Amino acid sequence: MWDEKLIERIDSDGPAPETEPERQFYYMKKCKELVSSLREREGRTLTYLAETLGCQMNSKDSEKMVAILEYIGYVPGGLHEKKDGKEIDADFVLYNTCTVRENANQKIYGHLGFLKNQKEKHKSMRIALCGCMMQEADEVSRVKKSFPYVDIVFGTHNIYKLAELLYRQITTGKRVIDVWDEPEAIVEDLPGKRKYPFKTGVNIMYGCDNFCTYCIVPYVRGRERSRVPSDIISEIEGLVADGVSEVMLLGQNVNSYGKRYGVKGSTAADAKALGIAVPERVGFADLLKRVNEIEGLKRIRFMTSHPKDLSDELIDAMATCDKVCDHLHLPLQSGSSRILRKMNRSYDKEAYLLLVDKLRNRNPDIALTTDIIVGFPGETEEDFAETLDVVRRVGYDSAYTFIYSRRTGTPAAAMEQNADDETIKERFNRLLSEIHDISDKIYQKRVGQIHEALIEEVNEKDPGMVSGRLSNNVIVHLPGDASLVGSYVDVKLVSSKGFYYLGEMVRA
Repeated sequence: MWDEKLIERIDSDGPAPETEPERQFYYMKKCKELVSSLREREGRTLTYLAETLGCQMNSKDSEKMVAILEYIGYVPGGLHEKKDGKEIDADFVLYNTCTVRENANQKIYGHLGFLKNQKEKHKSMRIALCGCMMQEADEVSRVKKSFPYVDIVFGTHNIYKLAELLYRQITTGKRVIDVWDEPEAIVEDLPGKRKYPFKTGVNIMYGCDNFCTYCIVPYVRGRERSRVPSDIISEIEGLVADGVSEVMLLGQNVNSYGKRYGVKGSTAADAKALGIAVPERVGFADLLKRVNEIEGLKRIRFMTSHPKDLSDELIDAMATCDKVCDHLHLPLQSGSSRILRKMNRSYDKEAYLLLVDKLRNRNPDIALTTDIIVGFPGETEEDFAETLDVVRRVGYDSAYTFIYSRRTGTPAAAMEQNADDETIKERFNRLLSEIHDISDKIYQKRVGQIHEALIEEVNEKDPGMVSGRLSNNVIVHLPGDASLVGSYVDVKLVSSKGFYYLGEMVRA
């Protein structure tokens, strides 16, 4: 758990420590001194602009980097909306990139093209790129060649080194590129800036070992490394003491938590060589039970779950732990067993449907959401019909649906595509229509029911309304003001508006 007293004990006048996180605390202090000098020279506050693309793992990484920047002395700002467009004059611009789909890469290049003129106007601007896209060698080469005004490039494995990389760039005036092929040990006790004071994500593991044939994630996030259970529990206890009542346990595949810890000595051979004890082995079901026992914590969520690792033990833990929310995101990807084999998903249609039956038998109120890919190479109309069949039989509250995006370097990129774009788009639209019709019926059944909601914010469109989230992860809008934010209230669901509700607070 981050404690600013730790950093104040670091001597920034001596050499940099070799151990982490002390080394990063050292560079945070050094950068703070440099930024203070720059601020005095410029006669103004220095600003940063950070944009995050992609998943909640990226968002959690950005929370850490933003907290580092603010400790150093930067403040949010530097984006100005004007009649003829926007202007960016931030002193530090950070893009945390995603590469799951091609359009995410193109969006970053569009941003960089825009920043060229902005940096010519504001010579002191520093631009940094990090995240999944920067783990791809071809993309780093393109940045080197086509965007020489990018100052710092780093990947997913050394996010925690932001201060050290910034210090090197400021003191040398040269571009810094530091992308690692493999991660080192997980670094604990770094700062973080939460979006909400009452809820946050907590990383329990990093990386992925599944190697689905369409997915670039294992190549850019590395192999699975789990955090030690005691570190996770300690962090959550600290967050609860700081006002957090809901946590989201995060990982590329949380169901496989505990197979390999991302610390030295996490295997028997390593431990023997280092003369230390092997960390205690705890699976995800047991971790969930331990988190459920934390006093003061009210809600537990987690994502993402891989169906192949959804054990009976975990299903039982979800049903018996009273703080675990009534929602599970269980990616399907395809309802065709043939396509699932081509995807290397390690389950078939019937195994997936069996899991759904088990989940609903243990908790009839559980809301299920999913991911579905349309147009995977080789998908036929018969395969697509199998997907529609699963959608109808499961009855998802909602689904994230995607048209297959070819990612260079994955096995699926070499597979032959047998359907044209028009056919794929037509299937995609049929799937959307089916999901919408089914979810509308599910939502309508809940109208008139009373549910507990965590009020998250004042509604952006109507300041006389607030927006809350139910245990099943559905949003409800109801009359209220800022005094309700962060509190739990009982809400009657008055009407369904597609993928959200309008409601009214039920007063005791």
